[in-house]
Amino acid sequence: MAPEASLAAGRDLYAELDRRRSVRHFSADPVPREYIELAIATASTAPSGAHMQPWTFVAIDDPELKQQIRIAAEAEERASYEQRMSEEWLRALAPLGTDWRKPYLETAPYLVVVFEQTTGVDALGQRRKHYYVRESVGIACGIFITALHHMGLCTLTHTPNPMGFLSQILARPSNERPYILFPVGYAAEDAVVPDLRRKSLDEVRVWNPRASR
Repeated sequence: MAPEASLAAGRDLYAELDRRRSVRHFSADPVPREYIELAIATASTAPSGAHMQPWTFVAIDDPELKQQIRIAAEAEERASYEQRMSEEWLRALAPLGTDWRKPYLETAPYLVVVFEQTTGVDALGQRRKHYYVRESVGIACGIFITALHHMGLCTLTHTPNPMGFLSQILARPSNERPYILFPVGYAAEDAVVPDLRRKSLDEVRVWNPRASR
C-alpha cells in the first residue's frame, strides 16, 4: 500500500473501533446464523502458539439452553455481588450500573461461549500440549469482537465467576475451560451505554524506556 493509503486505512479502522461500545440492552430481532459463522471464522484467523488454535466457539440460539445459562449465571453473579466482591470492586462497577441480573442472556438472539483448550487431541485420540493458550484465545476473542462490530452487531464480554456451569450445561470435554461468554445481537432501540472516557494515547504508549543508571 502507498503510505498515504496505509495511514488512511489505519485512521478509518481506529475511527470505526473508537465507536464500539459494550451493550447490555439487546433487541430480540433475529440475526442470520451466517453472521455468527463469519465472525467465528474471522476470529480463527488469530495467531496462536505453535498454530494450535486452542479455542472452541460454542454458539447457542436454543431458548431452553439460553434460559439454563441465565439461571446459572445469575446465581453466581448474585453470590458475587452480595458476598464475594469487595467494597472497592463494587465501587468500581457502580458507574456501569450493573448488578446480578442478566436478562440479556435470554434476550440476545445468540450466546457465544469461547472455551480455551488446555490441551489438544490428535488424530489418535492422544493429548498434545498447547502453548500460550490464554494469550492465543484472548487475541481470537478481540478479533471476534472486532468482526461483530464491523457487521453492525453488538456484544458484551460477560465473565461470571466461577464459570464451570457452562462446561456442564454445554457438555464440553475436560480439556476445555470457559473463557468468555458473549451475548450477540443488535442493540435495542432504547439501548444506552455509559459515557466512558478511554485513556489517551499518551496514557497507554511509552517509547524506548530505559532503566536509570
